[in-house]
Amino acid sequence: MCELVTPQVAKGGVKTAYVMPNLVPPLTSTEAVLSYKSELERIDPSVQWLMTLYLHPDVTPEEIRKAAKAGISGVKSYPRGVTTNSNSGIEDYGVYYPVFKAMEEEGMVLNLHGEVPSDPEKNISILNAEIHFLTHLRKLAKDFPNLRIVLEHATTSNAIETVKELPNNVGCTITAHHLYLTIDEVAPQPHHFCKPLAKEPKDRKSLQDIIKSGNSKFFLGSDSAPHPISSKIPNLLNNDKEIGLSISACAAGVYTSPILIPLVATLLESFNALDQLENFVSNNGRNFYNIPAKKGDELKLRRIGENENKGIVKNTFKSEQVEGLEVVPFWLGKKLNWEIV
Repeated sequence: MCELVTPQVAKGGVKTAYVMPNLVPPLTSTEAVLSYKSELERIDPSVQWLMTLYLHPDVTPEEIRKAAKAGISGVKSYPRGVTTNSNSGIEDYGVYYPVFKAMEEEGMVLNLHGEVPSDPEKNISILNAEIHFLTHLRKLAKDFPNLRIVLEHATTSNAIETVKELPNNVGCTITAHHLYLTIDEVAPQPHHFCKPLAKEPKDRKSLQDIIKSGNSKFFLGSDSAPHPISSKIPNLLNNDKEIGLSISACAAGVYTSPILIPLVATLLESFNALDQLENFVSNNGRNFYNIPAKKGDELKLRRIGENENKGIVKNTFKSEQVEGLEVVPFWLGKKLNWEIV
């Protein structure tokens, strides 16, 4: 999979990528992160790969200092079981306070998957898991005022309002697909299923409106997650002689990397926010992470005319090395209004 999708990052217009650590097994040591970075650089050295550790009992304050020295940018927190490869995730933030203190001292970033695990007794489900997480976000921001914290891939109006109210050490990413999808588009289409789940139209409008406002605390985070078609389309599995046939689960993730910047331009134009494109996809995030753009990294886009036979996302991505490995991109069959030149 890595050989198939890594080259698509640059093709989608991205020069700097913040790499998440939820592999199998998760990246819980500096050595594992650096090994993965080397693999990414071997495949495409043109991209600046910013690496992260997976928050886990193996990640100690000593490991944080070691990681910071090695140039690792941040630590990603996944509550246990809420998304892809999060079974090693955390259940209690309090036990990691010494880790967060070390991160604060070393200038590393804490990236939060902002959901709590479902709990029927408390009426918590994937529909409101993000809202219930915001209490944790407020407490972390209060307890670590000098720690840069990013609420990743916000999907609710509640999350937007919370980040707006918190100090400037708290930022927030918004994905391209959540600017388009609502729960109505997810229900019939497994290729639109992701976590956090797309929510109601009012929530989508909040995401769009905060971008239109130019608030610099909000920036693009693609959360692009490629999965084989076989993992996205549930199959009948005969894996138990007594039970018989069972249905496999649908993997959570939307794959936007190959078309990312033209897609964002198309979406921002649809709600009259095209003037915020550079800030949203580049300036705001770079300023938060203190990563200046390199000279020559400018990206030029061209608007595709209505009558031009261009811009339609037509192709899936098939591996030449692994038979049957095929990934479906977001926006398949639809037209983009912009292209990279």
